[in-house]
Amino acid sequence: QVHLVESGGGLVQPGGSLTLSCTVSGTIEKIYFMGWARLAPGKQRELVAGIPSGGSATYIDSVKGRFTITSDNAKNTVFLHMNNLQPEDTAVYFCNALIGSIGDTWGQGIQVTVFS
Repeated sequence: QVHLVESGGGLVQPGGSLTLSCTVSGTIEKIYFMGWARLAPGKQRELVAGIPSGGSATYIDSVKGRFTITSDNAKNTVFLHMNNLQPEDTAVYFCNALIGSIGDTWGQGIQVTVFS
């Protein structure tokens, strides 16, 4: 069985930094895409950043220049490095992966809270 194991959330003050990590566990064929989405209270879920296998990372405008997504393909792991966090970044962050023969897969979510 395949799982997405997330870690790294928490509490931080505005201007602070956090790094989220997500590892695909289990036997898999190939990962075509990995990314991070977030769900904030009263808002729709949005894909914050993503990186396709062998491709370039993409970001939503509100995090460009502050967030960086990287991957360690040998470890089936993706990281979201978040700098200069702001209260509007407060949300539950979900890891997302498109995995061969399995399809679209989501993690359980991890809370990120930015408070003054």
